[in-house]
Amino acid sequence: MSAATSIVQAIRGALRERRMTYRELAAAIGVSEPTVKRDLSRGDFSLSRLDRICDALDLSITDLAHAPAGAGLLTQLSEQQERALVRDPRLLVVTYLAVNDWKWNDITATFQLDDNALISVLLRLDDLGIVDYRPPRRIRKRTARNFAWRKDGPVHDFFLSRVAPEFLRAPFDAPTDELRFIGGMLAPASLAQMKVAVARLAQEFEEYARRDARLALESKNGCSMLLAMRQWEFSEFTRLRRKR
Repeated sequence: MSAATSIVQAIRGALRERRMTYRELAAAIGVSEPTVKRDLSRGDFSLSRLDRICDALDLSITDLAHAPAGAGLLTQLSEQQERALVRDPRLLVVTYLAVNDWKWNDITATFQLDDNALISVLLRLDDLGIVDYRPPRRIRKRTARNFAWRKDGPVHDFFLSRVAPEFLRAPFDAPTDELRFIGGMLAPASLAQMKVAVARLAQEFEEYARRDARLALESKNGCSMLLAMRQWEFSEFTRLRRKR
């Protein structure tokens, strides 16, 4: 594989990893979307344009030259990795921020983590294989676009025991808040259609998050959505059923 081909593949991999479209890259470097597509298809662009691409992706040319093609991206952490995160809230929050493309200055300005503390956390996450930390301030997440926490894993358990109860105790009284609990009797076919609808809504949320990732921190707010559906009956109702 030629060096040019390797760099082009690394750029495409970085775009997938950051959930950035060709149009968004084009806007970031000041060219048209067709120009970006043509350059990446031919592997023929100037060094000045390559510099602008690196700036937009927060990578160096060395990063691109040594990036493994399509390798190293995590769709899921191991149970040991997740256990390490839930044991230290700082590891968990920095992992969450890295997955959501927070920049160094935004992290240190928003959280009680100065440069030394953040470096310490990133070195531990690097040892765990969750991020790539390159001194002095380069953070490269290793999670793929379809990354998800382990089902019934340590982070899932942490969410159910610590996060979800606090989330649901909130008043949900802000103009953009919404909470509905709906129950009914549905046939299997309707349940299957609802499952597709829930997945589609979750995907829409992720697309908005990807689109807004490049906005300044002060122009957006942290937001969480809990989507859940299962065949279930409240235990107090079950106790009232006639025994068969």
